Amino acid sequence: MGHSFESRDEVEVAATPEQVWDAIATGPGIDSWFMGRNEVEPGQGGTVRTFFGGYTPSFAVTAWEPGRRLAYGSPEAPDGRFVAFEFLIEGRAGGSTALRLATSGFIPGDDWADEFEAMTKGNALFFHTLATYLSHFAGRTATPVTAFGPPVADWTSAWTALRRAVGLGDDPAVGDTARFTVDGEHIEGHVYSVNSQTLGIVAPGGMYRFLQGFHGPMVAGHHLFSTVDTTTAERAWQAWLIDTLSGRDSR
Repeated sequence: MGHSFESRDEVEVAATPEQVWDAIATGPGIDSWFMGRNEVEPGQGGTVRTFFGGYTPSFAVTAWEPGRRLAYGSPEAPDGRFVAFEFLIEGRAGGSTALRLATSGFIPGDDWADEFEAMTKGNALFFHTLATYLSHFAGRTATPVTAFGPPVADWTSAWTALRRAVGLGDDPAVGDTARFTVDGEHIEGHVYSVNSQTLGIVAPGGMYRFLQGFHGPMVAGHHLFSTVDTTTAERAWQAWLIDTLSGRDSR
């Protein structure tokens, strides 16, 4: 059976077209808002690669117009699975930029619905993170920090514990204040993206994101705009997730 999909997102940000291009078309730029580590081989016919745990997709660049248009996608698998992305950039008066993203693809199988829901909610977080990066940190490069929590049997309880640990109520909304402490560092920021499977918080030093892993653990996928030892930070965040989701007070 399977399911074909297409979605469109648009945002206007206080960043130049050049800054937007750097964010979507360079490895360090993508590192600053997407997930894991990223590499870009520039030019049409080039490649965009992501390294996120054991997930290492490779996308062929099909359009490369610096400052205007970027498109890339995965090869079609034997079962028909693929995903493709197209970014359109348009400069506006006053130094702002309109950014449009079209995402399309195909998910195979009769059980596509759960995967599609997880992908849709995850993609919403990624796009909001890109917009937040361009609005707050344009021109800067972040260090991505990724940590995986323990297996989750009850996601309702896990999200309740997570919200409590970051100082949020049961029904958080964009703009709500979040406060939490990790490895002795107190962090205060506000929610910039939230849905039933993701949470994004922006603070002066970075963007902190939590995702419901598809058939897996809760994932912390952060972007820190400071000098940080990745190994130490990821261990601290893994310990924080374990404490939080086990019911121990991680604050």
